Amino acid sequence: MKKVTGLLLAVLVQASFVQTALAQEEKTALVPLPSLDDFTRGDDGWAFGLGLGVEYETAYEGSDEFGLEAQPAGAVQWRRGDNIFYWAGEALGWRGLRSDTWLFEATVAFEEGREEGDSDDGRLDGLGNTEEGTEFVLQARRAFDANWRYWLDGRVVTGDNGTLGLFGAGRRFGNQSDGTGSELGVVAVFHDSERANRDFGINARQSAASGLNQTNLSSGFRSIGLNYTYRNYINENWQIFGEVLYELFSSEVQDSPIARSNFEGEIGVGFIYVF
Repeated sequence: MKKVTGLLLAVLVQASFVQTALAQEEKTALVPLPSLDDFTRGDDGWAFGLGLGVEYETAYEGSDEFGLEAQPAGAVQWRRGDNIFYWAGEALGWRGLRSDTWLFEATVAFEEGREEGDSDDGRLDGLGNTEEGTEFVLQARRAFDANWRYWLDGRVVTGDNGTLGLFGAGRRFGNQSDGTGSELGVVAVFHDSERANRDFGINARQSAASGLNQTNLSSGFRSIGLNYTYRNYINENWQIFGEVLYELFSSEVQDSPIARSNFEGEIGVGFIYVF
């Protein structure tokens, strides 16, 4: 009996050491949300992630045409304490954690325009191309506790082509603190009249050239959407990620001749090598 008891104690002590070692090896992300990539492994200094993703998505907002598109993935990041500065493709920004439950973010990004050729079926013919532009994103997230199990989100996206306002809530799954696991969010989107008509409006000139009815949208509710994000490490350096997006447009947007579908959808998956 004493030998058995001694053996059990030895096993428990060994398991305790293993758990402690694993806890020490696990790196802490700035915020443990899979939707916010963090390649710093919890350390100050430079971090790099480089990869590729493939997306199956609508050809343009309101389109009923879908296609595959390859996109670069990853970022260059520099961390100092509770602040990360980053460059990711066409975006340059900063995010910072405050009081364990507040996350703030500011980003300057390049926004691509819409081209007539985006529709293989010719449904944008006569509408011309929408202009490219620069946009500024200000974001604040508030968690209900330091584990970021539930959170609220508010964003303002403004720039050369109008303004969007986004208000959402999310739920994180998994107990990891390294930014892996999965996350589900719901978001309501609002636009001003400039942004609404840039994406779904048709002026007199466009109407004459395309044969579509002239359409003028007002500011207000744009859409409501669901977003699911997954991120995990395959090994020490390779990371896999995935995303599913569904956005249901408001009745006013659906009434626009540009909106051939009442929703926008996207499915994406990719791999990133973290240096």
